[in-house]
Amino acid sequence: MSQQMASIESLPLDLAGLLAIAAGLGWASGIRLYLALFVVGLAGRLEWVALPDGLRVLEHPWVLAAAGLMLLVEFLADKLPIVDSAWDSVHSFIRIPAGAALAAMAFGGQGVEWQTAMAIVGGSLAASAHLAKAGTRLAINLSPEPFSNPVASLGEDSLVLLGLWLMFVHPGLLLAFLLLFVAILVWLLPKLWRLLTRRRQQQA
Repeated sequence: MSQQMASIESLPLDLAGLLAIAAGLGWASGIRLYLALFVVGLAGRLEWVALPDGLRVLEHPWVLAAAGLMLLVEFLADKLPIVDSAWDSVHSFIRIPAGAALAAMAFGGQGVEWQTAMAIVGGSLAASAHLAKAGTRLAINLSPEPFSNPVASLGEDSLVLLGLWLMFVHPGLLLAFLLLFVAILVWLLPKLWRLLTRRRQQQA
């Protein structure tokens, strides 16, 4: 275990690594913002990973405490039908700008051009992930089956943790996954919209 931590800590933050961190944090923010903030900040605080200078603020105890508190609230709220959709609606105004800001912070010191470009990428990935999550949850909440919601929520938790791990250990794999995610989303969203429209018409 200690050898694995040492190998993770020694990974160089080259351009591919920075891109993976920026894109990964943008994507993760759209699904589990507070989980991403807490896990990445804690990993940096414990020196399991080397964070870019612009993200070192996530290691601060007060930032970790705030992220941990909101993580607990979100973990509970996200498991409850209807509550999760209300939570997602409110966080439409939080996750997307946060994803853009974190992606830009990952390129702190690389120049305003890089930071602006990464803000666009991170915000777009956050918006895409948030839209997919919120739409899928809304479809589940319209279903009479009561157990799908907690299962879906735990699946999202696991997916984000996997993405954050890949972000530092296998950045190339994460970037490939995000490209696949965007392709699937382009195919899925029209079908999800039609499903939601049909279910609402049936309930009307």
